[in-house]
Amino acid sequence: MFTLNDDERVITETAAAFAAKRIAPHTLEWDAAKHFPTDVLRESAELGMAAIYCREDAGGSGLRRLDGVRIFEQLAIACPTIAAFLSIHNMCAWMIDKFGTAEQRKAWVPRLAAMDVIASYCLTEPGAGSDASALSTRAVREGGDYVLDGVKQFISGAGASDVYVVMARTGGEGPRGISAFVVEKGARGLSFGALEEKMGWHAQPTAQVILEGVRVPAEAMLGGADGEGAGFGIAMNGLNGGRLNIAACSLGGAQSAFDKTGAYVRERAAFGKALLDEPTIRFTLADMATGLETSRMMLWRAADALDNDDPDKVELCAMAKRYVTDTCFEVADKALQLHGGYGYLREYGLEKIVRDLRVHRILEGTNEIMRVVVGRAEAARVRASA
Repeated sequence: MFTLNDDERVITETAAAFAAKRIAPHTLEWDAAKHFPTDVLRESAELGMAAIYCREDAGGSGLRRLDGVRIFEQLAIACPTIAAFLSIHNMCAWMIDKFGTAEQRKAWVPRLAAMDVIASYCLTEPGAGSDASALSTRAVREGGDYVLDGVKQFISGAGASDVYVVMARTGGEGPRGISAFVVEKGARGLSFGALEEKMGWHAQPTAQVILEGVRVPAEAMLGGADGEGAGFGIAMNGLNGGRLNIAACSLGGAQSAFDKTGAYVRERAAFGKALLDEPTIRFTLADMATGLETSRMMLWRAADALDNDDPDKVELCAMAKRYVTDTCFEVADKALQLHGGYGYLREYGLEKIVRDLRVHRILEGTNEIMRVVVGRAEAARVRASA
């Protein structure tokens, strides 16, 4: 698992080459202009990066989660924002491929794999963030349709995406009353809030998704009739992989910051010698390198667990998400510090990495909630051993 074979090396190098050629040269420009490069995203689809772990019979790449986290790390070395959005699109594609009916898979997965359509994930609401099972968006059955009403908050791609995977309440309170729906852009009653002014992630739009009497056919329920009440489980299954991918995006961003720092301290001199020759600088580099390596090992371990349906997969995904995003943010912050005043300037790219990585500790389940998930699993293990 820790030594790449030839096929794994080709996958990783392909992602790295694409990122270096098509993303890295533009990342500061896109950030400053708040430009969402859908053309470049579609180019990534030509290399199989839009449906990485969807099945091949529907047009997916058929790769593992372990391959996916390696791909997202390489993309995030160029730009965490773009890598993170592609992660969200992949999560939606996988949810449809995994839980959709044969008709839904045929209708959507090939188009998502080619990025003929771009997808957004709609779970969070103004009053339901970490407590996602308390969501209030409703879907009421009317004949052969469902009518959706509610507001989704902090939705990446809102207004720009072509399709929205929306979790809505079809039954009673709690997680068992939630179902998932595939809602197309252009549906009557579907609108979007003003773009959010964010600290980071400037190269992708974020806004509310507003559903006011949005009518969709019953066939839009993910999983068909069997999907009634299954939406929360579908959403959580999607988030297991999403947590790994966002951690991979943190790892890539931090690796980029570390690489920039190595080049800087090698050339920068102070008090008559290169910064690299100062023991305290080397100690900091050692801490940063150790953080990156432990993050990578933990991430790969969790991805392997998810690939192999390990009984501890949920705990390991939560553990990796929390540890990697926390650690890699600290690495990026140390990189900025070692650049001194230059790290605070936009042209050096360090401040962008810090801004982009900060939100990774919040989304896909806050790191506080990750501690709850891990703590609950450990408590159950302790009780079972009594």
